Amino acid sequence: MQYVIGLFNHYGYIVLLIALMLELIAFPLPGEALMTYCGYVIYKGKMSLILSILIASLGVSIGVTLSYFIGRILGSAFFEKHGHYIHMNKNKFDKVSLWLKKYGNKLLIIAYFIPGVRHVTGYVSGIADMSYKRFSVNAYIGALIWTTTFISLGSVLGVNWVKYHHLLEGICL
Repeated sequence: MQYVIGLFNHYGYIVLLIALMLELIAFPLPGEALMTYCGYVIYKGKMSLILSILIASLGVSIGVTLSYFIGRILGSAFFEKHGHYIHMNKNKFDKVSLWLKKYGNKLLIIAYFIPGVRHVTGYVSGIADMSYKRFSVNAYIGALIWTTTFISLGSVLGVNWVKYHHLLEGICL
């Protein structure tokens, strides 16, 4: 986390965009902690709240869209055989598929708040041949809500961010 914060302190918005994009492709990055820290930096007056939320939402949307199309192109056979490399074994895939069929649109919105699930919803949506329109509307709304929540949380916590970021890391990572 310290390395990512160091990069963030030097490159700000671009690190926010790339880190969140990579997290949604299933790289193990601390998205919630990074967004909350971003809120802290906003509190200090060094970044813009609106621009941060827009860039974070864009990064998340790019990442989840890439995972959707990867899932759509490669299909379930590929992920059953090689999914363990990105922590998507058959059990996790089946569980998320069941949730997606049962809850569909709502899952795409709330999945961002469920570590482990948010990382595979794009893949599963693509594999399940969910229409891109249905997927994108719900996934992008969820991305905006998720990024707004955590960036705003960091901004509200302000100087207390330092006190609570370890708690967030434990819950979210």
